Amino acid sequence: MRSDVMKKGIEKAPHRSLFKALGFIDREMDLPMIGVVNSHNEIVPGHIHLNDIAAAVKSGVRLAGGVPCEFPTIAVCDGIAMNHTGMKYSLASRELIADSIEVMAEAHPFDGLVLITSCDKVVPGMLMAAARLNIPAVVISGGPMLAGRYKGEDISLSNLFEAVGKVYAGSMTEEELHEVEEEACPGCGSCAGMFTANSMNCITEALGMALPGNGTVPAVSAARRRLAKLTGIRAVEMVREGLRPSDIMTADAFRNALSVDMALGCSTNTVLHLPAIADEAGIELSLDEVNLVSERTPNLCRLSPIGPFFVQDLDEAGGIRAVMAELALKSLINLDARTAGGLTVGENIKGCTVSRREVIRSVEDPYSPGGGIAILRGNLAPDGAVVKKAAVAPEMLQHKGPARVFDSEDEAVQAITSGKIKKGDVIVIRYEGPKGGPGMREMLTPTATVAGMGLDKEVALLTDGRFSGATRGASIGHISPEAAEGGPVALIRDGDIIDIDIPNNSLNIVLSAEETAARLKEWKPPAARVKKGYLARYARQVTSAGTGAIIRKE
Repeated sequence: MRSDVMKKGIEKAPHRSLFKALGFIDREMDLPMIGVVNSHNEIVPGHIHLNDIAAAVKSGVRLAGGVPCEFPTIAVCDGIAMNHTGMKYSLASRELIADSIEVMAEAHPFDGLVLITSCDKVVPGMLMAAARLNIPAVVISGGPMLAGRYKGEDISLSNLFEAVGKVYAGSMTEEELHEVEEEACPGCGSCAGMFTANSMNCITEALGMALPGNGTVPAVSAARRRLAKLTGIRAVEMVREGLRPSDIMTADAFRNALSVDMALGCSTNTVLHLPAIADEAGIELSLDEVNLVSERTPNLCRLSPIGPFFVQDLDEAGGIRAVMAELALKSLINLDARTAGGLTVGENIKGCTVSRREVIRSVEDPYSPGGGIAILRGNLAPDGAVVKKAAVAPEMLQHKGPARVFDSEDEAVQAITSGKIKKGDVIVIRYEGPKGGPGMREMLTPTATVAGMGLDKEVALLTDGRFSGATRGASIGHISPEAAEGGPVALIRDGDIIDIDIPNNSLNIVLSAEETAARLKEWKPPAARVKKGYLARYARQVTSAGTGAIIRKE
């Protein structure tokens, strides 16, 4: 066993003594040692209950004859970090999470890992660590939050952000806003819609790195605790079988994950995270591959923020296995891919059916023949941009309009809330990319405010930053190269005409090559916004959104 290097032999007597200081007995020295990575904290709703999940995982490890050793990692709440400096740290935390797990698992060589996660950057950070370490590992999320209820309707956090826009538009009172605030988030779990956290947890299941149910079983349910116990058991079995992440996270598995992503209509942030995870696994996953999968994969689900259903509804409808079974009918899933549960995908989904057709449509009757996400290219985004096309109103799929340019999210929000944005405008928010932000802030406030003001069918938003998984509307992010690197988005001026053509995957500025060259000659790189600390180091090392915003290799 891998852990024997710190437990076995005469020279390891001091080490064993330290284990005995922890309460270990000699018998435990002969058993598989499982690192239980717990991202619990008391500031993130998706993580507040993870000690409960960890207790179940550790019970499972012990039931299977292993020894659990729990250690922590960090987690940022994107909702709480939204629209202030804190959001600069969210994406950047992904690398810290991966690095911290690597440090702990190499300094104390565990035989296997259980990765307990829930929210946005924590899921990919843990998967990156699993791929990098390549020791037996399995993921268990804390599960989705239940939807709130307001005036007989299911709601979630995205409704609250849009409600702020309604207050600015005069269609909702501050008293009503407070009522929605009281009801939108009824308890623990990752926010109830198909936002980034739940997108990544569903994709982790589709990737094969978690047991069936990981993406959809509600946080508050006993079924989630049972799943955690089974995950702990499975971690020990994986050690004995020698089943590693490299056996699971193959090119076919990533294509399966992308297919499920497109069928569900997941967050655009998945296009940042999947390439970064694949990179750690030694697999190239390009934006062109994302588009190829999107073009052939029907969109089967319309979950909040783009539809009336929530992740709890998806669970009732059959969950991720039912979605994969439906896609398999069109040979859009590789059935031979292996999973952490020990079965192939085909064995996992055998006999799975859809129990709520209004939640998961048939492949013969999809919402659209193509997937929920599209990659756009053109003279404004030579290295790509991303849009959740399933969330775009039909009348905005093709749009030409004058640019309204802002060099930060804060400037854009001030203009939106003060009524300075007109119908037909294209809001451009730049210098918010991985390097320029730094940290590539997730911007739900401007998109939700536009939607709440009733302008989401008339106004587009573009950024070299990124939008929330809770965003809907013609919101195009990840424009690469970013403005801070001299990308074309840095050259846009107020009034320039922006040409958006989502069906044809194009994003252009109506500008001559001569004028573009002249503006580029005048452009000067901006001064760094952050000059010390972790973000300053991150800005120096991070690559573009088009490559997953990964840290440059030496």
